[in-house]
This record gives sequence, structure tokens and C-alpha cells, in this order.
Amino acid sequence: MKQKIYQSILIFCSLILLSACGVYSFTGGNTGDAKTIQIDFFPNQAPLVEPTLSQKFTQDFQDLFTRQTNLTLVRNGGDLHFEGEITGYRISPMSATASQGTQAAAQNRLTITVNVRFTNKLNEKDDFEQRFSFYSDFDASAQLSGSVLETALEEILTRIHQDIFNASVAKW
Repeated sequence: MKQKIYQSILIFCSLILLSACGVYSFTGGNTGDAKTIQIDFFPNQAPLVEPTLSQKFTQDFQDLFTRQTNLTLVRNGGDLHFEGEITGYRISPMSATASQGTQAAAQNRLTITVNVRFTNKLNEKDDFEQRFSFYSDFDASAQLSGSVLETALEEILTRIHQDIFNASVAKW
């Protein structure tokens, strides 16, 4: 019986604390008075082009904002506006292994870089232009295609999208 009373008091106090702190977003995003968001297509201008990257980057980026905020996605005139381009798609050897006097790469690294221009029509001091980059390592004996490519892109794009989200609306 005492345990139920303690649990009730704990729940009551927790609710009071949360309501006293105002509205809290568990995603950490603060969109202010913005109601709409515009995310333009990010063309791939990297020297090495992965054909599906631009579409995947743009679609996943739009999905992130529609899932984690209450903003309405619009084609033109959004209160928050993202535009930019994919500027880097690079595969480089990372670690070497020696076997019978020859050296070979044990791991390769895929690095993607994106240039982003963010405009907040309601608060111009939040505007920025910034490069975001992340990487994924994969076994050098594997071809960067199929599931290896999908896994690498998922890891890289998730991190880049979250970094852009944090820089624009989470202010981290």
C-alpha cells in the first residue's frame, strides 16, 4: 500500500515538474513560430557520382523533419528553407595489412560531404551556410554496392541529417 502511495506521489511530482518547464520536445527541435519548411533537391556535384544519392539524401532529409517536427513541407516560400548540394563522395583506403611482402588495404572509407544553406525567414540570425561530412568504413575486400553501399549510406546520411537538424533547429 505504501509503495502505491509513493508511486502516485512520484508520478504527480514528475507531471508538475514537466508542466512547470513548459512544452518540451523530446527530439530537441525548436522551430519557434515557423509553420512550414522547404527542403530543395540537393544535386550531386561531387567528382564521383553515386546515381541514387541525391534523391535518397533529399527524401530522407524531408522525412526527418516531417517526423521530428510539426512543420508542413512546402515546395516554395517555407518559413525554414534548406538548399545546397552534395560536394563530396570519396572512397579512400584506411588501414593496411601486409601479406607475403605486399601491402593492401584492409578497410576502405566512404566519405560524403554536403554543403547546406539554411534560411530562417522569421529569425535571420539563425541563417547559415555550412559543410557537413561523415564517413563509413567497410572491408576492402567488399564491393561498394548492394547491401554494403546501403548500410554505408544509411549510416552516413543519418548522421549528416541529424547534424544539420541539430545546427538548424536544435541549436546544439
